[in-house]
Amino acid sequence: MKKYLILSTILASLVTSPSFAEEVEDETTIKPIPTEIELNLDKVDLGKKLYFDTQLSKDGTISCASCHALEKGGTDQTPTSTGIGGQVGPINSPTVYNSGANFVQFWDGRAATLEEQALGPVENPAEMGEKWADVIIKLKADASYKAGFDKIYQGSITKEHAADAIAEFERSLITPDSRFDKYLKGDETALTKQEILGYNLFLDKGCNSCHSGTYLGGNSYQAMSEDYFTDRGNITEADYGRFNVTKDEDDKYIFKVPTLRNVEVTAPYFHDGQVKTLEEAVTLMAKYQLGDEITQDDAKAISAFLRSTTGKYQGKYLDEMQ
Repeated sequence: MKKYLILSTILASLVTSPSFAEEVEDETTIKPIPTEIELNLDKVDLGKKLYFDTQLSKDGTISCASCHALEKGGTDQTPTSTGIGGQVGPINSPTVYNSGANFVQFWDGRAATLEEQALGPVENPAEMGEKWADVIIKLKADASYKAGFDKIYQGSITKEHAADAIAEFERSLITPDSRFDKYLKGDETALTKQEILGYNLFLDKGCNSCHSGTYLGGNSYQAMSEDYFTDRGNITEADYGRFNVTKDEDDKYIFKVPTLRNVEVTAPYFHDGQVKTLEEAVTLMAKYQLGDEITQDDAKAISAFLRSTTGKYQGKYLDEMQ
């Protein structure tokens, strides 16, 4: 039996106490995304510069923003990403928006923090293909970085400090003020009747068992039904998910549950990037994860609700940035 059980099953088996109930509410209750968070703005500025800098890659062609483009929903909107030399990767790029709220990073959870995540792609031969030691040499030779590293890190330019700054910039990528957030704050006119129906279906059918909390996911691991891979017709190494990290057979096909915030602008869907439309993604998730053959009308309503979660970055809706 998979050790990562559906959240609702776990909760039902526990004795509720005031302290436990408060903890559960914090983790599972859907709340509006906060409009601001506490950040070190000097780090954010430095991290932003590093995030868009192709010097972090071996051939000077790839930056963090290449696979996580802010104008493309924090993704690259392709099935799987392309690294240096045109190498096509094995997995879909998750959105960087609201990534600071994820309990782990990457689909397989191999990075515990944003700082750890920021270190990985640079030395991945299929992504940026560079050595951090060589990146640091380039940064030290670039006078435009001197003031930033001087102010924050007393002039010390290291991979740890670079990753620290990139992570702080990524934490700044929150997307509040969606129409759904307005609805949660009490504006009953913020959503259409179809979107409200979709929200109720989302709850009633149990979608929120996995896609829970403020960000509608990002806070648990769950197993992808093996029937999905059977029907797709093949198994790849990337499909093994957590197993690739832990080598525990019970962890096969287990992934971090992605956030559904801004999902309207992050197609194609799933870790393999094989699903092109939101309605298809909703239908397949209901079939494989919930055992529910939902109607087209229900899929459209749930999809309409999910589109209402598209938020704003720096005052502009993400779907308007494309």
